[in-house]
Amino acid sequence: MSGSRPEFRAINGVFLLDKSSGYSSNASLQKARRLFRARKAGHTGSLDPLASGLLPICLGEATKLSSYWLNADKRYQVRIRLGAETDSADSEGTITVTRPVPALTASGLAAVLDGFRGAGVQVPPMYSALKHQGQRLYNLARQGIEVERQARPIAIYALRLLGFDATSLVLDVHCSKGTYIRTLAEDIGRVLGCGGHVEMLRRTALGALDVGAACTMDRLAALTEEGREALLLPIDTLVAHLPAVELNEEMSIQASHGNPLFVPQAPVQGCVRLYGRLAGFLGLGEVLEDGRIGPRRMLRNP
Repeated sequence: MSGSRPEFRAINGVFLLDKSSGYSSNASLQKARRLFRARKAGHTGSLDPLASGLLPICLGEATKLSSYWLNADKRYQVRIRLGAETDSADSEGTITVTRPVPALTASGLAAVLDGFRGAGVQVPPMYSALKHQGQRLYNLARQGIEVERQARPIAIYALRLLGFDATSLVLDVHCSKGTYIRTLAEDIGRVLGCGGHVEMLRRTALGALDVGAACTMDRLAALTEEGREALLLPIDTLVAHLPAVELNEEMSIQASHGNPLFVPQAPVQGCVRLYGRLAGFLGLGEVLEDGRIGPRRMLRNP
């Protein structure tokens, strides 16, 4: 019947969304969930509404592994508007300070950017999803409340100048988890003496996943259901960086029941991917102190 709710179903996999600017990550997630008619869906770390780019969406059993991408490194392209700071450190905020922009040169900008490369610390912005006494910082910020935030260790693996003009610069940033590009833009502007904020932000990579393989919401909506399903990546895409361990049929049954087991020639520490010869990807295990592998995040009916 026209206008009726879709019938949701059990569907498993990873969908790489190229999120559009102007939409929240949750709104994008819910729309993708409806299009796939998935009972369960989640994402691997939100993007600001201003930002576009790669947002992996986990469907069904893949949601069990979404947290393993929170530690992944990220890559962005950002355009920083110089000469003004805003309360949110991006163009959606209210301007709080304006200053003249000095004459910019490639050599001068190179020297400034060099000071941000490598390991360092960063104070998270008030407009963030971090919590203080149970409340999101962005909710406090909207009430005009500012609280002290602890500086956190981050790393800028690469920081490349793509271009600049009299009042802006465009950067390619490869960074660790926990890095706020809005704070980076603000800090760069302050070192230049004029302030700055994010005008455009696009996430181009998350770990080994690249936005070039992602699909826009408009394209997804235009596809048939079969076409959408063809875009889904296997669940183990999310943990492809972990070593793989193959189990025989008896071991697979033990693991599926949550029993630790000895596996010859298995890694001696850390997390591993578990595979059954017949069932395929079973889930994740962790090497215990006694050398056995303990099942940790196992899939249902793999």
